[in-house]
Formats: sequence, structure tokens, C-alpha cells
Amino acid sequence: METATRICVGQFVGSHGVRGRVKVKSYTAVPESLFAYGQLTDESGARAFALTMTGMGKDHFLAELQGVRDRDAADALKGTRLYINRDQLPATDDEDEFYHADLIGLVATTADGEPFGEIKAIYDFGGGDMLEIAHAASGKMVSLPFTRAAVPVVDVKAGIVTVEPPAGLFEKVKPTPEELAEMEGGPAADEAAAAGCEEAIATEEDAPEAHAGHGDERA
Repeated sequence: METATRICVGQFVGSHGVRGRVKVKSYTAVPESLFAYGQLTDESGARAFALTMTGMGKDHFLAELQGVRDRDAADALKGTRLYINRDQLPATDDEDEFYHADLIGLVATTADGEPFGEIKAIYDFGGGDMLEIAHAASGKMVSLPFTRAAVPVVDVKAGIVTVEPPAGLFEKVKPTPEELAEMEGGPAADEAAAAGCEEAIATEEDAPEAHAGHGDERA
């Protein structure tokens, strides 16, 4: 099963107790929705999981998992990401609504029709949604604010995303892996990967949060 057809909605983060209960973090805007999708799978799609919520922690849920009956088995699942099929998500109400995950992989163009780059992810580090784009001309990753000023046109059905890069954008271009290797004390190479699952999800809640899935919430 191709991961492009699926959405990451959660992740096992540890075990709880000695009877096989797991700690699971939800990446949906309404956290409890993680348990409403039915069967979840791992990233490869080869293993399926049926979760039953049994309690809550500070930033995670406690759950029972079919076939997991001891702490060792629960610990072995730590770090496993949980996916659903894209078609399990509820339909949007109108053509102006969309899931953030639907933007991943689309090619953004400028107002004059020139290719700008491919959208790789959507993040929110506290200052609002940002599009991470593989810039076509430089091959580097750039972050573009997901606002109406910077992204005036989004038509998912037509596969059209038009961008207006703000002045000074390329002064903040992310360094390549090779450049990072040459920078003493540079940021960890896996920083973006750690956030990728959480920020590239889709949910049924129309809210301008890091975990918001659909709706045109550009400022």
C-alpha cells in the first residue's frame, strides 16, 4: 500500500503498566478522533492495529491493543506511526475546503505561471502555518507562510497553488545537507523528519491549528 494514499494520524510513544497497554499520541485536531477511524496500520501498511482507549495522560492516550498482552510487546511498538487511508476522511463541505494533506506533492507556481516548487509539508512552529517547498530553481527547501498574501490561490481539485514569495524569502533558505555538514554546531539533520508526521496530517476539524486538516484558514 502506497503511503501517498494514507494519512499519519498518530504514533505509539511507549508502554503503560505490565499488561500490554500502550501510550499513543494523536495527531488529529480532535484528539479522540484517532479512535473513531477503526483499524489503523503502520507506515508500510503491513501491520494493522485495533485500539481501545482506556485512559488519558498529559499529552497522550492510554489504550489496549489486540494481541499485545505484556510490557515487552508494548515497548516494541514505541515510535510506530499510525495511518489511515485517505478515503476514510470525511468529505469537505464545499469546494473551498480542503485537507492540508491534499496539498502535499502539488507543484506551486508564481502568478506568471513559472514553477516555484513542490509542496513537501505543512508545519506550525507557533507562528502560523508554513508551507515547506522544494524550490525548483535552487533545489533547496524554503518555508513560505500559508497566508492569502503569500498563497493567494489554492484549488486542490484543479491541482493549482499560486504563490507570491515575500521579499527577502531567499535570505532564509534552508541549507542543504552538505552545507549542514560543514556548519559547526548546525541544526540536527532529522529535525524536519521528526515533525513530518505530526504536521502533514489531515483531520475532520476545521481549525487554524498545527493539526488542522481542512478548510481555507489563510489569514
